Amino acid sequence: MSISAEPIIYGLIFLAVLALVEGLYLTVFGKSISLNSKVNRRLELLEKGAGREEVLEQLRKEMSQHLKARQIPIYSLLATKAQKANIAFSPSQLIMIMGVLAVVAFVGLSVGTAASAPVRLLVSAIMGVGAVYIWVNNKAKKRMAMIEEQLPDAVELMVRSLRVGHPFSSAVSIVAKEVPDPLASEMGVIADESAYGRDVGESLKAMAERMDMQDLRFLAVAVTIQQTSGGNLAEILDGLAKVIRARFKLFRRVKAITAEAKWSGMFLSIFPLGALVMINVIQPNYYDQVMDTPVFIPAALVVAAFLVANIFVMRSLVNIKV
Repeated sequence: MSISAEPIIYGLIFLAVLALVEGLYLTVFGKSISLNSKVNRRLELLEKGAGREEVLEQLRKEMSQHLKARQIPIYSLLATKAQKANIAFSPSQLIMIMGVLAVVAFVGLSVGTAASAPVRLLVSAIMGVGAVYIWVNNKAKKRMAMIEEQLPDAVELMVRSLRVGHPFSSAVSIVAKEVPDPLASEMGVIADESAYGRDVGESLKAMAERMDMQDLRFLAVAVTIQQTSGGNLAEILDGLAKVIRARFKLFRRVKAITAEAKWSGMFLSIFPLGALVMINVIQPNYYDQVMDTPVFIPAALVVAAFLVANIFVMRSLVNIKV
């Protein structure tokens, strides 16, 4: 009995392609672009000698370029997630990277496997597009989670700044300097836009809509109402910070409670497919005696339908709305 090494080679090539995407990103834009970096990217660009207006223009371009490219057929799958992840690569650069990664995957498959040319072309194209999609999706999830976690502290810092006499625009500037990225650069853009004459409430609302985050919408509405009708903004934001923190704790609690169910659902969805692959790898002739029977194909289709239904049912069971 011989075990084929080709599935392992496919997996290693895909992991190498994923690592190559991140490596290219850090090489082009520097370490401060990474979400793990403690360096404020906006301040780093300013320290390198770029003017405030130039940095503002660059950051605003990065923040809006992806949604403008939603009409591109392939890129429409990535536009919303790339926007939330604030990927600094332009849409054309991301599409080019997909092509480069597909070529790298094709070369790796040609060297490491004996698959036919059409199969290698198809798999390499899937790897190129899939690697970029998974990378962007992970970046978006991580960035949104970090902003949700940073927002209560940022609002409380605004409250302290307002209580010692700073105007709201100065409070936003303080947040942009004291809070780490990714929220710091977002607030820095709002502070710069305010300095050039844009209404702070409008900037907050635009950021909330771009990120599709409910807590940021609460902040934008609170600031807009205070600007139009007056009131103690420090007290309003203090209450908002408590609400946001309570919501965040509730989300974390729900996530912890449903973690076991989610992993169970994932295991039950993936295990049958993994078992099928392992059976074919370890014993390729396992199904030879039943493949020629008239009920084999209908039975296989029924099993495939149940597997697909299982994925959707398990996802609906653990998808708890808060």
